[in-house]
Amino acid sequence: MSNAQFPRPSNLQRASRTGCVALFALLACVLARADTLSDVRALVDAGQFKSAEARITQALAQAPNKDQAALGFERERMRRILLDFSLTAEDAQARLRRQIPDLSSTEFAAWDAAGLLEHMDIDGRRLYFNRAPSNLFRLSPAAVARRSSKTPPWTDGPNETANAHHREVRDDALKAGKAGVAPRHVQVTYSMIVNADAVPTGETIRAWLPFPRSIPGQQEGVRLVQSTPAKNQVAPESALQRTVYLELPAAAGNPTTFSITYELTVFGQYHAIDATKIHAMPRTPGKTPALVEDLVERPPHIVFTPAIREYSRKIVGTETNPYRIAQKLFAAVDRIPWGGAREYSTISNISDYALHSNHADCGQQTLLLMTLLRLNGIPTRWQSGWVFSDATIGDEKYDNMHDWAQLYLPPYGWVPMDVTFGLLKSGDPQIDTFYLGGLDSYRIAFNDDFSQPFVPAKQHFRSDTVDSQRGEVEWRGGNLYFDQWDYEFKAHVLTR
Repeated sequence: MSNAQFPRPSNLQRASRTGCVALFALLACVLARADTLSDVRALVDAGQFKSAEARITQALAQAPNKDQAALGFERERMRRILLDFSLTAEDAQARLRRQIPDLSSTEFAAWDAAGLLEHMDIDGRRLYFNRAPSNLFRLSPAAVARRSSKTPPWTDGPNETANAHHREVRDDALKAGKAGVAPRHVQVTYSMIVNADAVPTGETIRAWLPFPRSIPGQQEGVRLVQSTPAKNQVAPESALQRTVYLELPAAAGNPTTFSITYELTVFGQYHAIDATKIHAMPRTPGKTPALVEDLVERPPHIVFTPAIREYSRKIVGTETNPYRIAQKLFAAVDRIPWGGAREYSTISNISDYALHSNHADCGQQTLLLMTLLRLNGIPTRWQSGWVFSDATIGDEKYDNMHDWAQLYLPPYGWVPMDVTFGLLKSGDPQIDTFYLGGLDSYRIAFNDDFSQPFVPAKQHFRSDTVDSQRGEVEWRGGNLYFDQWDYEFKAHVLTR
Protein backbone atom coordinates (compact mmCIF):
# COMPACT_ATOMS: atom_id res chain seq x y z
CA MET A 1 0.00 0.00 0.00
CA SER A 2 1.54 3.32 -1.07
CA ASN A 3 1.88 6.38 1.13
CA ALA A 4 0.02 8.32 -1.55
CA GLN A 5 -3.21 6.83 -0.33
CA PHE A 6 -2.66 8.45 3.10
CA PRO A 7 -1.49 12.05 2.56
CA ARG A 8 0.33 13.70 5.45
CA PRO A 9 -1.76 16.18 7.47
CA SER A 10 -1.13 19.85 6.94
CA ASN A 11 0.27 22.07 9.71
CA LEU A 12 -3.23 23.54 10.16
CA GLN A 13 -4.69 20.06 10.56
CA ARG A 14 -1.96 19.14 13.06
CA ALA A 15 -2.65 22.30 15.07
CA SER A 16 -6.37 21.59 15.02
CA ARG A 17 -5.85 18.05 16.24
CA THR A 18 -3.40 19.20 18.91
CA GLY A 19 -5.91 21.81 20.03
CA CYS A 20 -8.66 19.21 20.26
CA VAL A 21 -6.45 16.91 22.31
CA ALA A 22 -5.58 19.79 24.65
CA LEU A 23 -9.25 20.76 24.93
CA PHE A 24 -10.31 17.19 25.71
CA ALA A 25 -7.51 16.94 28.26
CA LEU A 26 -8.68 20.17 29.89
CA LEU A 27 -12.28 18.96 29.99
CA ALA A 28 -11.20 15.65 31.44
CA CYS A 29 -9.21 17.48 34.11
CA VAL A 30 -12.18 19.69 35.01
CA LEU A 31 -14.52 16.70 35.19
CA ALA A 32 -12.02 14.76 37.28
CA ARG A 33 -11.78 17.63 39.74
CA ALA A 34 -15.57 17.88 39.97
CA ASP A 35 -15.79 14.12 40.46
CA THR A 36 -13.12 14.26 43.15
CA LEU A 37 -14.98 16.86 45.19
CA SER A 38 -18.37 15.16 44.83
CA ASP A 39 -16.78 11.79 45.61
CA VAL A 40 -15.11 13.18 48.72
CA ARG A 41 -18.39 14.68 49.92
CA ALA A 42 -20.15 11.37 49.38
CA LEU A 43 -17.41 9.51 51.27
CA VAL A 44 -17.69 11.93 54.20
CA ASP A 45 -21.48 11.58 54.27
CA ALA A 46 -21.07 7.79 54.24
CA GLY A 47 -18.63 7.87 57.18
CA GLN A 48 -15.71 6.63 55.09
CA PHE A 49 -13.31 9.18 56.55
CA LYS A 50 -10.05 7.34 55.83
CA SER A 51 -10.94 7.00 52.14
CA ALA A 52 -12.05 10.64 52.02
CA GLU A 53 -8.77 11.76 53.62
CA ALA A 54 -6.77 9.75 51.09
CA ARG A 55 -8.64 11.36 48.18
CA ILE A 56 -8.18 14.85 49.67
CA THR A 57 -4.45 14.32 50.23
CA GLN A 58 -4.03 13.03 46.68
CA ALA A 59 -5.98 15.94 45.16
CA LEU A 60 -4.22 18.61 47.19
CA ALA A 61 -0.82 17.20 46.22
CA GLN A 62 -1.60 18.00 42.60
CA ALA A 63 -1.44 21.45 41.03
CA PRO A 64 -3.58 24.04 42.85
CA ASN A 65 -7.15 24.17 41.61
CA LYS A 66 -10.40 25.94 42.33
CA ASP A 67 -11.57 23.12 44.61
CA GLN A 68 -8.61 23.43 46.97
CA ALA A 69 -10.57 25.37 49.59
CA ALA A 70 -13.63 23.13 49.22
CA LEU A 71 -11.51 20.02 49.70
CA GLY A 72 -9.87 21.60 52.71
CA PHE A 73 -13.31 22.24 54.17
CA GLU A 74 -14.26 18.57 53.74
CA ARG A 75 -11.29 17.75 55.94
CA GLU A 76 -12.57 20.28 58.49
CA ARG A 77 -16.11 18.89 58.14
CA MET A 78 -14.88 15.47 59.22
CA ARG A 79 -13.28 17.01 62.30
CA ARG A 80 -16.55 18.78 63.15
CA ILE A 81 -18.62 15.62 62.65
CA LEU A 82 -16.40 13.81 65.14
CA LEU A 83 -17.10 16.58 67.66
CA ASP A 84 -20.86 16.10 67.16
CA PHE A 85 -20.70 12.29 67.13
CA SER A 86 -18.53 11.57 70.14
CA LEU A 87 -20.55 8.93 72.03
CA THR A 88 -19.94 5.20 71.93
CA ALA A 89 -22.88 2.88 72.56
CA GLU A 90 -21.72 2.57 76.17
CA ASP A 91 -21.59 6.37 76.52
CA ALA A 92 -25.09 6.78 75.06
CA GLN A 93 -26.52 4.09 77.35
CA ALA A 94 -24.86 5.70 80.36
CA ARG A 95 -26.55 8.99 79.56
CA LEU A 96 -29.91 7.34 79.13
CA ARG A 97 -29.54 5.53 82.46
CA ARG A 98 -29.54 8.91 84.18
CA GLN A 99 -33.25 8.96 83.37
CA ILE A 100 -33.91 5.24 82.87
CA PRO A 101 -31.80 3.55 85.58
CA ASP A 102 -32.80 0.01 84.61
CA LEU A 103 -32.30 0.46 80.85
CA SER A 104 -31.41 -2.85 79.23
CA SER A 105 -29.04 -3.31 76.31
CA THR A 106 -31.89 -5.03 74.43
CA GLU A 107 -34.10 -1.99 74.89
CA PHE A 108 -31.32 0.30 73.68
CA ALA A 109 -30.69 -1.92 70.63
CA ALA A 110 -34.39 -1.86 69.72
CA TRP A 111 -34.54 1.95 69.83
CA ASP A 112 -31.33 2.10 67.82
CA ALA A 113 -32.68 -0.31 65.19
CA ALA A 114 -35.83 1.81 64.90
CA GLY A 115 -33.72 4.84 63.99
CA LEU A 116 -34.50 6.71 67.21
CA LEU A 117 -30.86 7.19 68.20
CA GLU A 118 -28.99 9.23 65.59
CA HIS A 119 -25.61 7.74 64.80
CA MET A 120 -22.96 7.48 62.11
CA ASP A 121 -20.84 4.47 61.25
CA ILE A 122 -17.43 6.09 60.80
CA ASP A 123 -14.72 3.82 59.39
CA GLY A 124 -16.53 0.80 60.80
CA ARG A 125 -17.11 2.29 64.25
CA ARG A 126 -20.62 3.30 65.35
CA LEU A 127 -20.70 6.69 67.05
CA TYR A 128 -23.80 8.41 68.42
CA PHE A 129 -24.77 12.06 68.14
CA ASN A 130 -24.16 13.90 71.40
CA ARG A 131 -27.82 14.87 71.65
CA ALA A 132 -29.24 11.48 70.62
CA PRO A 133 -30.01 10.44 74.21
CA SER A 134 -32.02 13.61 74.95
CA ASN A 135 -33.65 13.57 71.49
CA LEU A 136 -34.94 10.05 72.18
CA PHE A 137 -37.49 11.44 74.63
CA ARG A 138 -38.90 13.70 71.91
CA LEU A 139 -39.21 10.81 69.49
CA SER A 140 -40.42 7.91 71.63
CA PRO A 141 -43.44 7.96 73.97
CA ALA A 142 -42.24 4.56 75.23
CA ALA A 143 -38.92 6.12 76.29
CA VAL A 144 -40.75 8.95 78.06
CA ALA A 145 -42.87 6.40 79.94
CA ARG A 146 -39.70 4.64 81.10
CA ARG A 147 -38.22 7.74 82.76
CA SER A 148 -37.84 7.59 86.52
CA SER A 149 -38.64 11.31 86.86
CA LYS A 150 -42.21 12.50 86.39
CA THR A 151 -41.18 16.03 85.46
CA PRO A 152 -41.45 16.85 81.73
CA PRO A 153 -38.38 15.77 79.75
CA TRP A 154 -38.27 19.17 78.02
CA THR A 155 -39.92 22.58 78.17
CA ASP A 156 -41.03 24.48 75.08
CA GLY A 157 -40.85 28.25 74.70
CA PRO A 158 -43.80 30.35 75.93
CA ASN A 159 -45.05 31.20 72.44
CA GLU A 160 -45.05 27.59 71.20
CA THR A 161 -48.40 27.26 72.97
CA ALA A 162 -51.44 29.39 72.13
CA ASN A 163 -51.67 32.28 74.58
CA ALA A 164 -52.98 35.81 75.12
CA HIS A 165 -50.14 37.35 73.08
CA HIS A 166 -51.26 35.58 69.90
CA ARG A 167 -54.78 36.93 70.44
CA GLU A 168 -53.34 40.40 71.13
CA VAL A 169 -51.47 40.42 67.81
CA ARG A 170 -54.45 39.04 65.86
CA ASP A 171 -56.97 41.42 67.44
CA ASP A 172 -54.76 44.51 67.11
CA ALA A 173 -53.98 43.74 63.45
CA LEU A 174 -57.63 43.28 62.54
CA LYS A 175 -58.60 46.44 64.41
CA ALA A 176 -55.79 48.60 62.97
CA GLY A 177 -56.05 47.19 59.45
CA LYS A 178 -52.28 46.63 59.24
CA ALA A 179 -50.00 43.67 59.85
CA GLY A 180 -47.34 45.13 62.20
CA VAL A 181 -48.78 45.66 65.70
CA ALA A 182 -48.25 44.94 69.43
CA PRO A 183 -44.83 46.63 69.65
CA ARG A 184 -42.20 45.69 72.23
CA HIS A 185 -39.29 48.05 72.82
CA VAL A 186 -36.34 45.83 73.67
CA GLN A 187 -32.76 46.22 74.86
CA VAL A 188 -30.35 43.39 74.07
CA THR A 189 -26.82 42.70 75.26
CA TYR A 190 -24.98 40.03 73.32
CA SER A 191 -21.57 38.76 74.40
CA MET A 192 -18.97 36.39 72.94
CA ILE A 193 -16.30 34.98 75.27
CA VAL A 194 -13.22 33.45 73.64
CA ASN A 195 -11.44 30.83 75.74
CA ALA A 196 -8.22 31.81 77.46
CA ASP A 197 -5.17 31.00 75.32
CA ALA A 198 -7.30 29.99 72.33
CA VAL A 199 -4.85 32.07 70.28
CA PRO A 200 -1.28 33.14 71.04
CA THR A 201 -0.78 36.14 73.32
CA GLY A 202 -0.88 39.47 71.52
CA GLU A 203 -2.53 38.11 68.37
CA THR A 204 -5.58 40.03 67.15
CA ILE A 205 -8.90 38.22 67.59
CA ARG A 206 -11.53 39.23 65.05
CA ALA A 207 -15.22 38.86 65.99
CA TRP A 208 -18.50 39.31 64.14
CA LEU A 209 -21.49 39.69 66.50
CA PRO A 210 -25.04 39.30 65.07
CA PHE A 211 -26.89 42.62 64.71
CA PRO A 212 -30.40 43.36 63.40
CA ARG A 213 -31.31 45.62 60.53
CA SER A 214 -34.49 47.69 60.32
CA ILE A 215 -37.41 45.97 58.60
CA PRO A 216 -40.56 48.17 58.33
CA GLY A 217 -43.46 46.67 60.23
CA GLN A 218 -41.29 43.93 61.80
CA GLN A 219 -38.42 45.62 63.64
CA GLU A 220 -37.63 49.32 63.60
CA GLY A 221 -35.51 51.95 65.35
CA VAL A 222 -32.41 49.77 65.59
CA ARG A 223 -29.75 51.64 67.59
CA LEU A 224 -26.35 50.47 68.78
CA VAL A 225 -25.94 51.74 72.36
CA GLN A 226 -22.40 50.57 73.11
CA SER A 227 -19.78 47.97 72.30
CA THR A 228 -16.75 46.41 73.97
CA PRO A 229 -14.30 47.37 72.64
CA ALA A 230 -15.66 50.83 71.80
CA LYS A 231 -14.21 50.81 68.28
CA ASN A 232 -16.54 48.90 65.97
CA GLN A 233 -17.64 48.49 62.38
CA VAL A 234 -21.38 48.10 61.85
CA ALA A 235 -22.29 46.33 58.61
CA PRO A 236 -24.59 48.32 56.31
CA GLU A 237 -28.37 47.87 56.35
CA SER A 238 -28.03 46.08 53.02
CA ALA A 239 -26.08 43.20 54.63
CA LEU A 240 -28.48 40.24 54.72
CA GLN A 241 -26.51 38.67 57.56
CA ARG A 242 -25.73 41.82 59.48
CA THR A 243 -23.04 42.03 62.15
CA VAL A 244 -20.97 44.35 64.32
CA TYR A 245 -17.28 43.71 63.76
CA LEU A 246 -14.84 44.04 66.69
CA GLU A 247 -11.14 43.36 67.35
CA LEU A 248 -9.17 42.74 70.54
CA PRO A 249 -5.68 41.40 71.30
CA ALA A 250 -5.44 38.08 73.13
CA ALA A 251 -4.07 38.31 76.70
CA ALA A 252 -2.22 35.40 78.26
CA GLY A 253 -4.30 33.31 80.63
CA ASN A 254 -7.44 35.41 80.22
CA PRO A 255 -10.62 34.98 78.17
CA THR A 256 -11.36 37.67 75.60
CA THR A 257 -14.86 39.16 75.81
CA PHE A 258 -16.66 41.05 73.06
CA SER A 259 -20.11 42.56 73.63
CA ILE A 260 -22.68 44.87 72.10
CA THR A 261 -25.79 46.49 73.55
CA TYR A 262 -28.54 47.72 71.26
CA GLU A 263 -32.19 48.71 71.30
CA LEU A 264 -35.03 48.29 68.82
CA THR A 265 -38.80 48.01 68.60
CA VAL A 266 -40.19 44.64 67.54
CA PHE A 267 -43.70 44.21 66.14
CA GLY A 268 -45.99 41.20 65.98
CA GLN A 269 -47.56 40.45 62.61
CA TYR A 270 -50.83 38.96 61.51
CA HIS A 271 -52.36 38.56 58.06
CA ALA A 272 -55.98 37.41 57.75
CA ILE A 273 -55.44 35.35 54.60
CA ASP A 274 -58.40 34.49 52.38
CA ALA A 275 -57.47 31.59 50.09
CA THR A 276 -60.09 32.61 47.51
CA LYS A 277 -58.28 35.92 46.91
CA ILE A 278 -54.91 34.35 46.21
CA HIS A 279 -53.74 33.77 42.66
CA ALA A 280 -50.87 31.60 41.52
CA MET A 281 -47.48 33.03 40.58
CA PRO A 282 -46.71 33.06 36.85
CA ARG A 283 -44.63 30.02 35.97
CA THR A 284 -42.62 32.11 33.48
CA PRO A 285 -39.72 33.64 35.44
CA GLY A 286 -39.55 36.68 33.15
CA LYS A 287 -42.95 37.85 34.38
CA THR A 288 -41.72 38.04 37.98
CA PRO A 289 -38.02 38.99 37.70
CA ALA A 290 -37.80 40.30 41.29
CA LEU A 291 -38.92 36.94 42.63
CA VAL A 292 -36.91 34.60 40.41
CA GLU A 293 -34.18 33.93 42.97
CA ASP A 294 -36.86 33.13 45.58
CA LEU A 295 -38.43 30.47 43.34
CA VAL A 296 -35.45 28.44 42.19
CA GLU A 297 -33.17 25.77 43.59
CA ARG A 298 -30.19 26.95 45.59
CA PRO A 299 -27.71 24.15 46.13
CA PRO A 300 -26.62 22.63 48.36
CA HIS A 301 -29.59 23.07 50.72
CA ILE A 302 -32.53 23.88 48.41
CA VAL A 303 -32.55 21.17 45.75
CA PHE A 304 -35.57 19.56 44.05
CA THR A 305 -34.37 15.99 44.44
CA PRO A 306 -36.50 13.05 43.25
CA ALA A 307 -37.36 12.30 46.90
CA ILE A 308 -38.49 15.91 47.46
CA ARG A 309 -40.65 15.77 44.32
CA GLU A 310 -42.25 12.51 45.37
CA TYR A 311 -42.94 13.77 48.90
CA SER A 312 -44.52 16.92 47.45
CA ARG A 313 -46.78 14.92 45.12
CA LYS A 314 -47.93 12.79 48.03
CA ILE A 315 -48.79 15.81 50.21
CA VAL A 316 -50.09 18.31 47.65
CA GLY A 317 -52.08 15.95 45.44
CA THR A 318 -54.19 17.85 42.90
CA GLU A 319 -54.40 21.10 44.89
CA THR A 320 -53.62 24.23 42.85
CA ASN A 321 -54.42 27.11 45.21
CA PRO A 322 -51.07 28.46 46.54
CA TYR A 323 -52.32 29.08 50.08
CA ARG A 324 -53.96 25.68 50.38
CA ILE A 325 -50.78 24.08 49.02
CA ALA A 326 -48.84 26.00 51.68
CA GLN A 327 -51.26 24.81 54.37
CA LYS A 328 -50.78 21.18 53.37
CA LEU A 329 -47.00 21.39 53.25
CA PHE A 330 -46.83 23.43 56.47
CA ALA A 331 -48.86 20.78 58.32
CA ALA A 332 -46.75 17.95 56.88
CA VAL A 333 -43.41 19.47 57.88
CA ASP A 334 -44.85 20.45 61.27
CA ARG A 335 -45.46 16.74 61.90
CA ILE A 336 -41.71 16.07 61.82
CA PRO A 337 -40.70 15.99 65.50
CA TRP A 338 -38.32 18.67 66.70
CA GLY A 339 -34.93 17.37 67.75
CA GLY A 340 -31.62 18.91 68.76
CA ALA A 341 -29.50 19.35 65.66
CA ARG A 342 -25.98 18.63 64.59
CA GLU A 343 -24.06 21.65 63.36
CA TYR A 344 -25.36 22.79 59.98
CA SER A 345 -21.85 22.96 58.49
CA THR A 346 -21.58 19.17 58.85
CA ILE A 347 -24.64 18.46 56.66
CA SER A 348 -24.24 18.40 52.87
CA ASN A 349 -27.95 19.00 52.06
CA ILE A 350 -30.11 20.17 54.96
CA SER A 351 -33.54 19.89 53.30
CA ASP A 352 -32.75 16.31 52.24
CA TYR A 353 -31.51 15.53 55.75
CA ALA A 354 -34.74 16.87 57.28
CA LEU A 355 -36.83 14.82 54.86
CA HIS A 356 -35.08 11.53 55.62
CA SER A 357 -34.33 11.96 59.29
CA ASN A 358 -37.06 11.22 61.81
CA HIS A 359 -36.50 14.60 63.45
CA ALA A 360 -35.35 18.11 62.54
CA ASP A 361 -34.72 21.40 64.27
CA CYS A 362 -36.10 24.79 63.28
CA GLY A 363 -33.64 25.60 60.50
CA GLN A 364 -33.85 22.11 59.03
CA GLN A 365 -37.66 22.17 59.03
CA THR A 366 -37.60 25.66 57.54
CA LEU A 367 -35.26 24.76 54.67
CA LEU A 368 -37.35 21.68 53.88
CA LEU A 369 -40.55 23.73 53.76
CA MET A 370 -38.88 26.45 51.68
CA THR A 371 -37.73 23.80 49.20
CA LEU A 372 -41.18 22.24 48.93
CA LEU A 373 -42.92 25.58 48.47
CA ARG A 374 -40.49 26.73 45.78
CA LEU A 375 -40.99 23.43 43.97
CA ASN A 376 -44.70 24.29 43.89
CA GLY A 377 -44.12 27.78 42.49
CA ILE A 378 -44.40 29.67 45.79
CA PRO A 379 -41.50 32.08 46.52
CA THR A 380 -39.80 31.78 49.90
CA ARG A 381 -37.15 33.67 51.88
CA TRP A 382 -35.18 32.81 55.01
CA GLN A 383 -35.16 34.66 58.32
CA SER A 384 -33.47 33.81 61.59
CA GLY A 385 -32.30 35.27 64.87
CA TRP A 386 -33.27 34.84 68.51
CA VAL A 387 -36.61 34.44 70.30
CA PHE A 388 -37.11 35.63 73.86
CA SER A 389 -39.82 36.38 76.39
CA ASP A 390 -40.57 38.52 79.41
CA ALA A 391 -41.78 35.29 81.03
CA THR A 392 -39.42 32.89 82.78
CA ILE A 393 -38.77 29.17 82.46
CA GLY A 394 -37.98 28.08 86.00
CA ASP A 395 -35.68 30.77 87.36
CA GLU A 396 -34.35 31.81 83.95
CA LYS A 397 -35.58 34.30 81.38
CA TYR A 398 -36.38 32.37 78.21
CA ASP A 399 -34.34 32.89 75.04
CA ASN A 400 -33.21 30.68 72.19
CA MET A 401 -31.79 30.74 68.68
CA HIS A 402 -34.49 30.28 66.08
CA ASP A 403 -35.11 30.09 62.31
CA TRP A 404 -38.26 30.82 60.33
CA ALA A 405 -39.15 32.12 56.86
CA GLN A 406 -41.45 34.12 54.61
CA LEU A 407 -43.59 33.10 51.66
CA TYR A 408 -45.03 35.26 48.91
CA LEU A 409 -48.80 35.13 48.41
CA PRO A 410 -50.35 37.59 45.93
CA PRO A 411 -52.08 39.93 46.71
CA TYR A 412 -50.82 39.89 50.32
CA GLY A 413 -47.13 39.98 49.39
CA TRP A 414 -44.51 38.58 51.74
CA VAL A 415 -45.99 37.01 54.87
CA PRO A 416 -44.16 35.18 57.69
CA MET A 417 -44.26 31.49 58.52
CA ASP A 418 -42.80 29.55 61.43
CA VAL A 419 -43.26 25.83 60.84
CA THR A 420 -41.43 24.86 64.04
CA PHE A 421 -43.88 26.73 66.28
CA GLY A 422 -46.33 25.22 63.81
CA LEU A 423 -50.03 24.66 64.25
CA LEU A 424 -51.29 25.72 67.68
CA LYS A 425 -54.15 24.08 69.58
CA SER A 426 -56.61 26.69 70.79
CA GLY A 427 -59.92 25.80 69.16
CA ASP A 428 -59.82 29.14 67.30
CA PRO A 429 -58.87 28.53 63.63
CA GLN A 430 -57.22 31.94 63.30
CA ILE A 431 -55.01 31.31 66.31
CA ASP A 432 -54.35 27.69 65.38
CA THR A 433 -52.87 28.83 62.04
CA PHE A 434 -51.26 31.96 63.51
CA TYR A 435 -47.74 31.03 62.40
CA LEU A 436 -48.71 30.63 58.75
CA GLY A 437 -49.03 34.35 58.11
CA GLY A 438 -48.16 35.72 61.56
CA LEU A 439 -45.33 36.26 64.03
CA ASP A 440 -45.14 37.11 67.70
CA SER A 441 -43.43 40.27 69.03
CA TYR A 442 -40.72 38.31 70.83
CA ARG A 443 -38.15 37.63 68.14
CA ILE A 444 -35.30 39.57 66.58
CA ALA A 445 -34.14 38.81 63.04
CA PHE A 446 -30.43 39.11 62.28
CA ASN A 447 -30.58 37.30 58.96
CA ASP A 448 -32.77 37.83 55.91
CA ASP A 449 -30.99 35.11 53.96
CA PHE A 450 -28.61 32.24 54.63
CA SER A 451 -24.96 31.70 53.71
CA GLN A 452 -24.33 35.37 52.99
CA PRO A 453 -20.98 37.22 53.13
CA PHE A 454 -20.01 39.31 56.14
CA VAL A 455 -18.87 42.93 56.19
CA PRO A 456 -15.90 43.01 56.52
CA ALA A 457 -15.29 39.66 54.87
CA LYS A 458 -14.20 36.65 56.89
CA GLN A 459 -10.82 35.23 55.88
CA HIS A 460 -11.20 31.64 57.09
CA PHE A 461 -13.91 28.96 57.15
CA ARG A 462 -17.07 29.93 58.99
CA SER A 463 -18.16 27.93 62.02
CA ASP A 464 -21.74 28.07 60.73
CA THR A 465 -21.81 28.03 56.94
CA VAL A 466 -25.58 28.61 56.83
CA ASP A 467 -26.84 30.68 59.74
CA SER A 468 -25.46 33.57 61.80
CA GLN A 469 -27.02 33.64 65.27
CA ARG A 470 -24.01 33.10 67.52
CA GLY A 471 -21.51 35.04 65.43
CA GLU A 472 -18.07 34.13 64.14
CA VAL A 473 -14.51 34.45 65.47
CA GLU A 474 -11.11 34.04 63.87
CA TRP A 475 -7.49 35.15 64.00
CA ARG A 476 -4.81 35.21 61.33
CA GLY A 477 -4.04 31.55 62.06
CA GLY A 478 -7.55 30.32 61.30
CA ASN A 479 -11.17 30.08 62.36
CA LEU A 480 -12.15 29.61 66.01
CA TYR A 481 -14.84 26.93 66.13
CA PHE A 482 -17.69 26.78 68.64
CA ASP A 483 -15.70 24.63 71.07
CA GLN A 484 -13.27 27.54 71.53
CA TRP A 485 -15.70 30.22 72.68
CA ASP A 486 -19.06 30.79 74.34
CA TYR A 487 -21.90 33.29 73.95
CA GLU A 488 -24.71 34.93 75.91
CA PHE A 489 -27.90 36.66 74.79
CA LYS A 490 -29.83 38.84 77.24
CA ALA A 491 -33.04 40.61 76.17
CA HIS A 492 -35.03 42.97 78.35
CA VAL A 493 -38.42 44.34 77.33
CA LEU A 494 -38.37 48.04 78.20
CA THR A 495 -41.89 49.03 77.16
CA ARG A 496 -44.93 47.55 75.53
